[in-house]
Amino acid sequence: MNAVQQQLRIPSVPENIRVVEQFIEELKEKLHIKDDIYGNIMIAVTESVNNAIIHGNKSDHKKLVDLSMKIDDKKISFSIKDEGAGFNYNDLPDPTAPENLLAPGGRGIFIIKHLADEVEFLSHGSQINLTFYLT
Repeated sequence: MNAVQQQLRIPSVPENIRVVEQFIEELKEKLHIKDDIYGNIMIAVTESVNNAIIHGNKSDHKKLVDLSMKIDDKKISFSIKDEGAGFNYNDLPDPTAPENLLAPGGRGIFIIKHLADEVEFLSHGSQINLTFYLT
């Protein structure tokens, strides 16, 4: 398989998560991605885009979220970038700690790190790169 790249740029409104889901569903069909990997991609990428919209761009519809995908023989990588200031991704509370178990949020990055094979933060946290191995 030759390397394939695709990009998507969306305004920061929560309804655009559906556009991202459709983008991923089309990739699954076109590239014949296995169901278990597809499930991990769907959750991790939509959570990353949701974080970019809500936390990064503060749901400002004038700010954009860029999603790019690159696939080669062995892996599929996604990059999600917002226009926000970023965040300290090294200082997140542990959602499994007893005092955080009942907290209404704070699990997104934890989940993303467990679903993706590789997670990398860039630009002070305003960009996240996710890699999933296809084999």
